[in-house]
Amino acid sequence: MAASMCDVFSFCVGVAGRARVAVEVRFVSSAKGKGLFATQPIQKGETIFIERPLVAAQFLWNALYRYRACDHCLRALEKAEENAQRLTGKPGQVLPHPELCTVRKDLHQNCPHCQVTYCSTECLLAAAEQYHRVLCPGPSQDDPLHPLNKLQEAWRSVHYPPETASIMLMARMVATVKQAKDKDRWIRLFSQFCNKTANEEEEIVHKLLGDKFKGQLELLRRLFTEALYEEALSQWFTPDGFRSLFALVGTNGQGIGTSSLSQWVHACDALELKPQDREQLDAFIDQLYKDIETATGEFLNCEGSGLFVLQSCCNHSCVPNAETSFPENNFLLHVTALEDIKPGEEICISYLDCCQRERSRHSRHKILRENYLFVCSCPKCLAEADEPNMTSEEEDDEEDEEGEPEDAELGDEMTDV
Repeated sequence: MAASMCDVFSFCVGVAGRARVAVEVRFVSSAKGKGLFATQPIQKGETIFIERPLVAAQFLWNALYRYRACDHCLRALEKAEENAQRLTGKPGQVLPHPELCTVRKDLHQNCPHCQVTYCSTECLLAAAEQYHRVLCPGPSQDDPLHPLNKLQEAWRSVHYPPETASIMLMARMVATVKQAKDKDRWIRLFSQFCNKTANEEEEIVHKLLGDKFKGQLELLRRLFTEALYEEALSQWFTPDGFRSLFALVGTNGQGIGTSSLSQWVHACDALELKPQDREQLDAFIDQLYKDIETATGEFLNCEGSGLFVLQSCCNHSCVPNAETSFPENNFLLHVTALEDIKPGEEICISYLDCCQRERSRHSRHKILRENYLFVCSCPKCLAEADEPNMTSEEEDDEEDEEGEPEDAELGDEMTDV
């Protein structure tokens, strides 16, 4: 049974007046499923809508490596200077303009039972109200034999960085239903996300867990059942149902990234400074990021994923007219217009990053097939339909007469959208 649009829009912050929701969900085709369409003129640069997820969770390796985030909204908890010190490996690193850091440690709260940290009392209460009463391990937070800890350790043993999903997103889905007074409403909301065939689901699981995915999936299902079984969701705990749940999260999970340092940098960019002071500050920030790259590599943010009902209705285009971002340093997703959008026009985002969108049509299709199981037919792909079926790297090989591994072009895949 489909959830009503009232159910859907109740999770979109835009209906509260912070951004108008000038969109509607329509059926597009059997191949594409649903799509999101403008109902009013939308100007370039306008925030189309702001949405909070049904559920969200930080990636487990990300949390283990001390990327400290609010356990509910994923807001970064470190001060910008602390963040810079950890990422550069320099305990004495000092940032200019410390007043620009927005982190309020005086507002942070811990669960009184398990001590997980929240950015505010509001998040502590929201988590307790929705799912945390079921998931709170109490004094067993660090007990390796606690069922949830066994489940998380098993997940970390089969899904290594760069992470694209978390078993705890699925756990919070179950816990939400277990705690809900209206269980059917939440089941309907979760059923909104796209479904795949059995073979497609196996491909997604294979992508997440590797070649031994069948045995690993069964181990995770057993541990998941021991920790969380719920009669109202009994289908989710069967082998077929668990595979479907796994595929739902793997396909629809939207990556979330937060960073107190990034917020500080944006605030620095907005400062009105004398030319010489601006040059010095920009040089400092450039060097800071070079030091971070040397010490930490590409893992800069608190990272996780969430399930967003409206965002999940946005289809992909290699020439998108909208983009997603998290400018509030938490799990609130902003969808912003990249160009003017007319009423009745479909709102499309890109599942590829900027570099991937500049690759050959064949390279783009390969990434999309492997991660999202569809063939793109956007205007750019149709215009390039007569191009040779070779990846961008293969084209370079012909020019350089040098070989590369077959999957070399996948080194910078962005699978959490």
